[in-house]
Amino acid sequence: MMSRLQGLVYVRAFAVSSVNMSKPRVLVTRADIPEKALVMLKEKCEVDVWKMSSPITREELLKRIPGTNGLYCLLTEKIDKELLDAAGPSLKVIGTMSVGYDHLSMDEIKKRNIKVGYTPGVLTDATAELTVTLLLATTRRLFEAHSELLNGGWAKCAWSPLWMTGWGLKGSTVGVFGLGRIGQGVVRRLQGFSVQKFIYSGRSPKKEGEELGAEFVSFDELLRQSDFILVTCAMNKETQGIFDDAAFAKMKKTAIIVNTSRGGVINQEALIKALKTNQIRGAGLDVMTPEPLPPTHELTTLPNCTLLPHIGSAETQTREDMATLTAANIIAGLEDQPLPARLC
Repeated sequence: MMSRLQGLVYVRAFAVSSVNMSKPRVLVTRADIPEKALVMLKEKCEVDVWKMSSPITREELLKRIPGTNGLYCLLTEKIDKELLDAAGPSLKVIGTMSVGYDHLSMDEIKKRNIKVGYTPGVLTDATAELTVTLLLATTRRLFEAHSELLNGGWAKCAWSPLWMTGWGLKGSTVGVFGLGRIGQGVVRRLQGFSVQKFIYSGRSPKKEGEELGAEFVSFDELLRQSDFILVTCAMNKETQGIFDDAAFAKMKKTAIIVNTSRGGVINQEALIKALKTNQIRGAGLDVMTPEPLPPTHELTTLPNCTLLPHIGSAETQTREDMATLTAANIIAGLEDQPLPARLC
C-alpha cells in the first residue's frame, strides 16, 4: 500500500511530467488552410483554429492571443503593438502564410525577439504566371471582349476591323519594377513574346538582370521608356505610393501598368485619374486598396482597368506548399531550431 509520503512524491512527479509534456499552443487564424499544415501542427502543438473560412475578427484575435506560443497568420491579420502587447511574453514565433510582410509591425516584433517565418520562393512560379496572364488579359482586352460576347456587342460589331483590338508585346519595351524572384520569373516567361527590350529598376543592378538580358535603369527612365510596366517589388517605406501623379505624368500615354505586388505601391487616386484622362492606356491589378475591393468602387467602372481578386499565388500545389512551410517555420521556432524561411 502506498504511503502518504510516497503518494505526494508520485503526485508531484506526475505534475512535473505533465508540465514537461505539455505542448506549445498555436493559434491559427482561419480554418480553410490546407489540411496537411494543420496535421503537422497538431502532431507537435495544441492548436486553436478560428472555425471560419474567413479572416478572424480583430476582437476575437485579441481575445485568443494571450498565452499563445505560436501564431499562424495571413495577410488579413494586422500584427501590431496592440496585438503583441495582448499576446505577452509567451509568443515566441509568428508564421505568416505569405511572402509579403507589410501586415507585420517588424520593429515591434524585433523588440520582443519574436521569430518570424514567411514563404518566399514557393509562390514565385505561380505569381509570375499570373503576372503574365494579367498582362495579356489587359493588353488584349480579354475581359472587355468576354463582356461583349455576353451583352450582344459581338453581334453588332462582328469582324469590324478595329473592334476589340488590343496591343501586342512584339517589339515593345517591358519595364520591371523590382527584379526579385517573381520579376525574374516574369522576364523568363516573356522571352518568347518577341519583346525588343527588357529594363528594370530597383535599389541596385543585379547579376540576374544581366543574365536575363535586362538593362538596369533609374526609376524615371523606367517610366519614360516602358510600353508595359510590371510591378513586382516588395512594399516598404521607399516603394509605398511611388506610382503617383508625377510618375504617371512621366509614362507614355500608350503605357499599360500591371501590379501583382501590393496595392499600396500605387497611389490609387492618381491611377484612377490617369486612367480616366487617358494619361496612360490601361492597368491590370491583382492587388489594390482596400482588399477585398468593394464591387461599387470606382476602379470597377473603368473599361481600361482589368481587376483580379488577389489570386497571384492561387495555384493548388503552391498554396499547400505555402501552408506547410508556414507550419514548419512555427514548429522550428517553438523547438528552438533554425526556421526554414526566416524573416527575422
